[in-house]
Order: sequence, then C-alpha cells, then structure tokens
Amino acid sequence: MASRTYMQNPVCLIENTKDGKLMINKEAMKLLYDINEIVVVVSIVGFYRTGKSYLMNRLAGKTHGFSLGSTVQSHTKGIWMWCVPHPTKHNHCLVLLDTEGLGDVEKGDKNNDCWIFALAVLLSSTFIYNSVGTIDQSTVDKLHYVSELTELIKVKDSDEDDSDEEIELLKVSPAFVWVVRDFTLQLKIGSSTVTEDQYLNHALQIKSGNGRKVMEYNMPRQCIRNFFRSRKLFTFVRPTTDQNLHQVETLPESQLEALFVDKCREFCQYVFTESEPKTIKGGHRITGRKLAILVKTYVDTIASGAVPCLENAVTSLAKIENTAAITDALTHYKKQMEKMVELPVVNEKLTEIHTQCQKEAFDLFMRRSFGDQDQEYYKQLVAEVQKHYFELCHKNEAASMEKCGNLLGSLSAEMEKKLREGFYARPGGYKLYQEDRQKMISEFHSTTGNGIKAEDALNEFLKQKALEGDSVLQADKMLTDKDKQLAVEKERAAQVRQERNAQEEKLRSLEELRKNEKITHEENVQQLTKKLEEEKENMKREQETALESLKREQKELLEKGFTERSNEMQKQIQTLEEQLKTTKTHDIMKTIGTLIFGVAERGIDAYASYKTVKLHSGSTRK
Repeated sequence: MASRTYMQNPVCLIENTKDGKLMINKEAMKLLYDINEIVVVVSIVGFYRTGKSYLMNRLAGKTHGFSLGSTVQSHTKGIWMWCVPHPTKHNHCLVLLDTEGLGDVEKGDKNNDCWIFALAVLLSSTFIYNSVGTIDQSTVDKLHYVSELTELIKVKDSDEDDSDEEIELLKVSPAFVWVVRDFTLQLKIGSSTVTEDQYLNHALQIKSGNGRKVMEYNMPRQCIRNFFRSRKLFTFVRPTTDQNLHQVETLPESQLEALFVDKCREFCQYVFTESEPKTIKGGHRITGRKLAILVKTYVDTIASGAVPCLENAVTSLAKIENTAAITDALTHYKKQMEKMVELPVVNEKLTEIHTQCQKEAFDLFMRRSFGDQDQEYYKQLVAEVQKHYFELCHKNEAASMEKCGNLLGSLSAEMEKKLREGFYARPGGYKLYQEDRQKMISEFHSTTGNGIKAEDALNEFLKQKALEGDSVLQADKMLTDKDKQLAVEKERAAQVRQERNAQEEKLRSLEELRKNEKITHEENVQQLTKKLEEEKENMKREQETALESLKREQKELLEKGFTERSNEMQKQIQTLEEQLKTTKTHDIMKTIGTLIFGVAERGIDAYASYKTVKLHSGSTRK
C-alpha cells in the first residue's frame, strides 16, 4: 500500500451514538486493518467550534475533508480518521484522528468527553490540544480531562506495586502540542519577550504549597508535565475577517492572513518531522493492523464498564498478532512445500526445499511477531513446521515404497509368468531363476526416481520371494545336497547385504536430517539475533526517551526551587537508569544459543523417535 492514498476522504472510526455509547465503525476498521505499514498517529482534541478540523485537513495536504462546520453545533461526532501516506517518512502511514468537540451542550454526558479525550491519548503518538484566545487559568481549568487520565487509564492489570506507574505511562505517552487559535497577545513574560515554548512552560508552572487552592491550581499543570514526554506550543493569529470565517476552507491562501499561513506551514512541518511512529510497551512500533486491534480492545473495554489497561492491551495484541504470525508462516511453508515437492523425492532435494521454505516461513514470522516472551510462539512454530516436515517425510517414504513396489511388481511379472508355467521346474532351473532375478534387480537399480526407500523396498520384496526361490532351488534335480546347502548360504549372505543396504539408507536419511537441522540452527540464530537486537533497540529508545523527559523536567523544577518534587523524580530517574543499564547489558546470544540448540536437538530426537516408532510398527505388522 506504499506510495498511494489509503483513503480519499475521512471516515468515522469510533461513532458516538445518541445514547452516549461509543461504537466501532467496521468499515473504517477494515481500512485500518489492511495497512501493514508503520503508523504515525496524530490526534486533535478541543472544544467545538475552535477550528480543529481545519488544521487536520492541512496535515492531510487538503483544504477539504474533515467537516469544519459553520454553525454553533459540533459537527464531528465521535472520532474520525484519515489515513494518508506520510509526506516525509518513507513507507509510513500518517493517521489523523479528529475528535468530537468537547463541551457540546447537546451531549449531556460529561463522561463521554472524558472517554473521547482518553482514547485520543491512548491511540496517538502526537496529541494536539486546540484552544482559542490565550492560556489563562480558565483555559487550563478546561483541561481537567488530563487530570482524570490516571483514573481512565491503567498501566498494569494488578494494583500491586504501582510505584513505577508514572514511569511506564511516560514510556508510551504521546508528545503534547498545544495550539492556541486567534492569539492576540504579545509573547511576553513581564517585560521580556519569550518564545512560544517559554510562554507555555510559564503558563504550566506549578506553585509551592499544600493548600486546597494551590493543589487545584497545580493538578492539571502537574498532569500535563508528568504525562506527556514533550511539550510544544503554536500560537495562531485569526485567519481572516469575521465575515469570511465560515468559508475559510474555500479561501485561497492569498486571502488569508500571511502570519496565519506561515504558522500553518510551520505547524505542519513540525508535526511531519517530529511526530514519532506510534509505539506500545517495549518500544514496538505498530502498523495500521495493530492499531485497529488496539482500537477494538480499548473501545470494547470501555463498553464493558472497565478501564483500559495498557498491559492487557499489549498482551492481547501480542497474542492475536503472534498467533496470526504462526498461522501465516505455517500456511506459507505448507503451500510452498506442496508446490515445490513432487513425491517421491530424494532426501537431499527434500531437505533443500524444506530448508528454503522454512527460512521463508520464519522470515514472515519474525517480521510480524513481537513481544514473544521466552520465544514461546517461535518454539510453537518450530514444532508445527517440524511436525509437517515429519509427516511429509513419512509420505515421501510411503510414496517411495509404493513406487518401488509397483516397479518391482512390473519387473518381476515375466518371472511370475515363468513360475506359473513351470519354466524353472527342470534341471538347471535354479540357475535360470537366479539370472532372471539378478536381471530384475539390475533393472530396478538402473531406474531413476525411486526415492529414499529403494533399498528397503527391494529388501522387503526379496524377503517375500525367499520361499519362492527356495522352492525352485529344492526342485532342481541337477544340484546335489551340498550344492543346495552352498546356495542357501549364499542367499543368506545376500539377504544380510541387502538388509545392510536398507539400514545404511535409513542412517543416511537421519544424517541428512541432522545436517539440515544444523543449517536451520545457524539460520535461526541469525534471524533471532536480528529480531531480538531490534527489540532491544526499541526498548532502549523507549527508556532513553522517558529518561530524557524526566531529566528535563527535573532540571526545570530545580531551577524553580521545587526541591522536594525534584528529589521524588530522582528516584524515578534512578529506576529508569537501572532499567536502561539492564537492557544494554542483556546477553542476547546466550539466550539464543540455549533456546535454538534446545529446539534443534528436540527436533532431531523427535524425528529419531518418529523413525523408531515407524520401524517398530512396521516390524510388528510383519
């Protein structure tokens, strides 16, 4: 789906029904589910009639799309989605989420606003809050939704040991961008001119003290500072005159305020450049398909009356994706083996095809799987591939036995006829019988494509014909008793040689498997090393980003004299530093060596046992 428009227009992703229930739009989910590229998710929230949709249309590179509305009514009900190719990140999809305006008087249920706000935070990698006028106490008070996030989002399923909850939440939190529309003030603090970001940090400064009013003042500010890993402010002048506001989306840029147009470009460039791919716990970057699963998980949880849990969501997502990864990989392996293998086939060719198809299957699995704790899903795939391979080996042996049996039957047809007609029942008949039998064996050996059970099939055939040959021998009047005794001993020696040939054939088969398992072992080490290194880097990036955010916040608190809070943050910083140290020093090769060797050895032992059971059951039947 790379390099094309995923969706021509926005669609409703999560519908907000008239009775205040949130409901998933199945059509939108299917569109999202089909996106296999990494997604950068940008959501926007704010009170209705504040121009949110206009900015999202600009991010989509369009002037139309998300409904702007030109009346006092809120137009966007629920959460609307627009997926477009990312303009600056190759093979990435930009997912834009435009949310229903907060504070809609027609809604009646304030909890509904809280859930819309919480979902926008949960799903996005960049979270935009859109407001009008300036950042004052009234504006911050309206952001009470962020203060309620800790009640609406759980990090872990268990309430035990929640001391590091802020750290875990910070690892997966989105970047925070505050957009202030129709801004008319000068960017000044006192008499000093400041940047937009300095203005924002000043507005979000907390006060010292423990009184009720101080705590109420600090709560939303502290939540914004703690919850989001970065903060950015954009101030926009009014785009045009009051008379033209209702048609702003149709006006050419030449009729809009130049400062507004410039700020729009700056805003879009920042979002395109700085917005990171959406990640989940462990630093895993997710695709549109995985985002769709998260949407369903969160909305279903809210509908059930429970609170969305990040840990449960990741666990559910990993289970769904890893199970699907096994299914896809195994299906690919089976289809390719069926396509490329024509039974019976020699061992070398079968193992060559198996090795190739297995590598392709594991490549597919590695690309899709994630969060595979202790590599349980990987080991399951190995077991399933081995099982199918063993079954195919058995079918190959059976096909070889069948083909060889048919060939031997055809080659011995003339001898059968001679036996029925009494051709060998005369003096010298045993010599003629031996000559015909040797000719038949030579023709059998010279025939190609008999498969891996040729010697075994011949051995079984000759055993069945032993009584027949002995009858011809005993009936030959030309031979003395001593001649007959020597002939019997030669037959036994020939039978031993043939049984040895059949046994060597079996040993070659097992040795070929061992050789194949060694090759598989080496390839799997490479694949798993690459996979686990990527996951290690993801985790490091996640921890480093959170650590950088905490240190930045701690530095600012120290500068403002908030020593107590700074000391509390130092404990979190130390915890993160320990986590990062553990991640950096984790010995991947030790884990891989133990895991792969064990799997490979179990595979060989399983095949050897399988062969033993087959041989035993075969001898029992005989």
